[in-house]
Amino acid sequence: MQRSPLKDKSYSFAIEVIGFCKYLQQERREFIITKQLVRSGTAIGALIREAEFASSRPDFANKMNIALKEANETDYWLSLLKDTEGNEFSERIAKLRYECSQLIAMLVATLKTVRGQKTSKPTFH
Repeated sequence: MQRSPLKDKSYSFAIEVIGFCKYLQQERREFIITKQLVRSGTAIGALIREAEFASSRPDFANKMNIALKEANETDYWLSLLKDTEGNEFSERIAKLRYECSQLIAMLVATLKTVRGQKTSKPTFH
């Protein structure tokens, strides 16, 4: 199986999200938003991995579309944290939001490619 920048980036992003949320839970006792952030931030990569073994092109596109929705939700939770936890974490949140926006762009590009192709097997970008 070939390496995929999308798979690699989503996995690295999940690790960063988990680390950040662990810190917030230990240091700030913040559990409500971080629980949601971990769920959505790790779901992106899980769905991308799931799409590898999609049974059809529509199944592949559906899993990638759900990954895109999870990425959008993740950005929402990060934005909410930025506005509720103060400036102390603004740099780290900005970095995570940037990484999330890159994942969103990659997922959008993948979906455009899949929808534009008619006969070949779907590939990762």
